[in-house]
Amino acid sequence: MTFFKIGSIGRTYRHMQRYRQILTVLFKYGFGDMVDALKIEQYLKTGLQMISRKRREKIETFSRAARVRMVLEELGPTFIKMGQILSTRPDLLPVEFIQELPRLQDEVPPVPFSDVSSTIQEEFQKPLDQIFSDFDKQPLAAASIGQVHKARIHDGKEVVVKIQRPSIQRTIEVDLEIMMHLAGLMERHLEGWDIQRPTKIVEEFASTLEKELDYTLEAAYMERFARQFENEPTVYVPQVYREATTSRILTMEFISGVKASDIERLEKEGLDRNKIAEQGFNLIMKQIFVHGFFHADPHPGNIFVLPDNVICYIDFGMMGRLNLETRERFADLIMSIVHRDERKAADALLRLTLSEEEPDYHALERDVAEFMDQHCYRPLKEVKLGALLHQLLETATKHRLSILPDLFLMIKALSTVEGLGQALDPNFDVIEQASPFIKRIQLNRIHPRRIAKDMASSGTDLFHLLKDIPGEVRAILKLARQGKV
Repeated sequence: MTFFKIGSIGRTYRHMQRYRQILTVLFKYGFGDMVDALKIEQYLKTGLQMISRKRREKIETFSRAARVRMVLEELGPTFIKMGQILSTRPDLLPVEFIQELPRLQDEVPPVPFSDVSSTIQEEFQKPLDQIFSDFDKQPLAAASIGQVHKARIHDGKEVVVKIQRPSIQRTIEVDLEIMMHLAGLMERHLEGWDIQRPTKIVEEFASTLEKELDYTLEAAYMERFARQFENEPTVYVPQVYREATTSRILTMEFISGVKASDIERLEKEGLDRNKIAEQGFNLIMKQIFVHGFFHADPHPGNIFVLPDNVICYIDFGMMGRLNLETRERFADLIMSIVHRDERKAADALLRLTLSEEEPDYHALERDVAEFMDQHCYRPLKEVKLGALLHQLLETATKHRLSILPDLFLMIKALSTVEGLGQALDPNFDVIEQASPFIKRIQLNRIHPRRIAKDMASSGTDLFHLLKDIPGEVRAILKLARQGKV
């Protein structure tokens, strides 16, 4: 699918009923002051009268961040998804929101089976029984965007089928148009609310959500992940059934395993907790530092353990990418922290970030030194890598340094797997496990083959630069003659 150009005032007016609903919920949870500041009260004539003083007093006992979470939950799929994504972005939101938004609940009643059957008919132009020999009417799980059913294809294999809710794409499209309109008003009227670049947030979110709504992309991610680890016996990737997959329906192999967080059952099945912790962390490190393509949501519900301690991910809706240059710069940052070199750490952090204005380097180096005093002068086995990286991100945010969205996804993934590893094995040493990968990527940088490749690439770039210079000079001189320079 392709979203329309969002934020159009004309389209927003066409969706006035939904707009009023959104504003009503904002009033309900004590954000009438924000609505007033946005100067859109004319869209909602009775909003304030709908909220009693008793309710206002009750709702004001909750923190601002908790009230935002309640707003998002009540407004449904688009807003819940946005909150989940923003919970990984401390560069965009104050810390109180980053701590609160992970508590978002995405629980909705399941879609009736008649609607599920109709969606299958629409997507394949065939009735359900021509695609599946058996199909459970009750879903295994239901969320705001889709739900999952167990089924069987005609060759007898068990599968799970993820199906989007009817009309969800239209619902999201309408909400995004309204969000963009509100974001534009926020940039004009809410400068003191400490929300960074609202329209950019909505644009990034729309791009992310558009990808998540195309299940053929998720199928492609699974197939790429499977190719990356096809010779790795400790990893298993469910098979995708392309003939039963469309942009709105994803059919994959049914996995019967033990959730990685179910420690009691892991022990009952005779699985090795320590080995699972080690293999699980090695897997995320290989994804990031070897392949640059990683599972960005490896929470325990998405990780199953199969016999012989084999790790299996079951949801590939959110993936991240890091190019080689970013991976190398991140490795430099980690090694400078391990070696307690604040100057190199500050330099590495700057190389990983963007800034609209020149940062105060000495202030940054001072803050990095204070950060190291807090974290780095203790035994390495006591260092929590996730907490360390999150605080480093806060330091970058303080200096208005922007970090790539996929870098945030990587840090979230590392933190999640680190937490799971330490739950499985209290003696799990994340720095010891990470060090070989960090050292390997640094050694590869000075390998003769890599140096030769970089020199060849630089030579080509220099050749094109020299070739283009005369034309560029002529263009500048022409502009100068026209008085435009």
